[in-house]
Amino acid sequence: MQRILAIARLTWKSAFRYRLFWVMAVLLGAAVIGLPLILKSDDTAEGLCQILLTYTLTAITVLLGFATLWLSCGTLARDVEDCQIQVVCSKPIARWQVWLGKLMGILALNAMLLAISGGAVYGLLNWRANQLPADQRDKIRSEIFVARAAAKERPPDLSARQKALADAWFASWRQDHPHEDPSPDVLREKANYISKQVLAEVEELSSTNYKTWKINLSRLPAKIREEPMQLRVKFRITGDPDPAEGATCRLFWRIGPPESPNAQVLDETLPPNSFQELPITPLLDSAGVLTVVCFNANNVSLTFPVNEGFEVLYRESTFGINFIRGLMIILCWLILLSAIGLAAASFLSFPVAAFCSLAVLLVGLSTSTLSAVQDQKSIFPYSGDPPGVMQKFVDSVAVPAFAAVLKIVNLVQDFSPVESLSTGHSITWGQLGRAFGQIVLLMGGIFGVVGVLLFNRRELAAPQSNG
Repeated sequence: MQRILAIARLTWKSAFRYRLFWVMAVLLGAAVIGLPLILKSDDTAEGLCQILLTYTLTAITVLLGFATLWLSCGTLARDVEDCQIQVVCSKPIARWQVWLGKLMGILALNAMLLAISGGAVYGLLNWRANQLPADQRDKIRSEIFVARAAAKERPPDLSARQKALADAWFASWRQDHPHEDPSPDVLREKANYISKQVLAEVEELSSTNYKTWKINLSRLPAKIREEPMQLRVKFRITGDPDPAEGATCRLFWRIGPPESPNAQVLDETLPPNSFQELPITPLLDSAGVLTVVCFNANNVSLTFPVNEGFEVLYRESTFGINFIRGLMIILCWLILLSAIGLAAASFLSFPVAAFCSLAVLLVGLSTSTLSAVQDQKSIFPYSGDPPGVMQKFVDSVAVPAFAAVLKIVNLVQDFSPVESLSTGHSITWGQLGRAFGQIVLLMGGIFGVVGVLLFNRRELAAPQSNG
């Protein structure tokens, strides 16, 4: 351990020798202090959080991310190119200890810079919040400066309904085509249609009709079940993905057991296609189930998406603890970037290692493109013409490869601390544990093993060793 810590100290000296620490301190100070001065708030809770949490934390993450790649590539590749690593490796120290010591040094530097900048954001946010108008100050304390977990209704099992519709369609096909089986394309198209039809039956709330949600909150502590909660809802007008600006829908909500005479009733006019929060009193039944009924008083049907259309928010922890857990997830991302940079520098020169590391980072930021390829099952824009032989061949290779890359990227990007903090959503210890396991242990471990193996096989004494 002493050998690893010695390498970590040398890495710190490299950061100061490259003046990276002071440059990053200035840039982070500009992000924390400069952005709030340049981007003026509108004196609302949402505006303040958008600037001081969303923009500032995103800027801090981006700055530290690029600096981490630069330092991790430079500290190892430059030591090899400047023949300094030969002196280190001539000592009784294993190469994996050198590699791990570099990683720990970068980790310690990132942790200190993140703690300083994060602490500044936290203090500035509390100071600016106290200067808001009274109503906005109360709103930010109840909706943002909290750690709220979300409870949802158990997803419905749609398989039985889908199977029934598929069987009915196939029986109808047999009557019309007694001597012909449907082609794979026809089966795939019909399966997609049935899936969308069944999902629409669950998500849609027709005009002048009711929709009921039942959320089991029996596992929550009694104290939490007695505190005020919020409904977080999002809906769209069925068949109208882009409604007119200023469009609203009137909804009546009833919260409480069906037989309760003291149920809470809300009359709300809400805009579509955006998240809205409604404060409620948690009126649970004897089994700890919260029943919410919504009545659609409009002349159009509404759609509540199963994944994000309805959830109940309740206080899980304090904002300070939630903020620390968010910073720790960002630190997990930085550890992964350190492992990527060191793995590239284990066998490449500094410029090539930096280029490859940035290429990997850009792939990770291209999830929208990867998702679009998966949705259209092709990397070519749809033109209406049948795909050619070469296009089919390219798609047969590229689409599965894009799918595999997207799954790997989602292991890292499924955790969004900035979004959770800016909306008052809880980042639980379980989520932090999964982030550490998936980002650091799994993905970082893979790059770490690859980097150590390549570094062990590298000839350090070769003239102008540049990979």
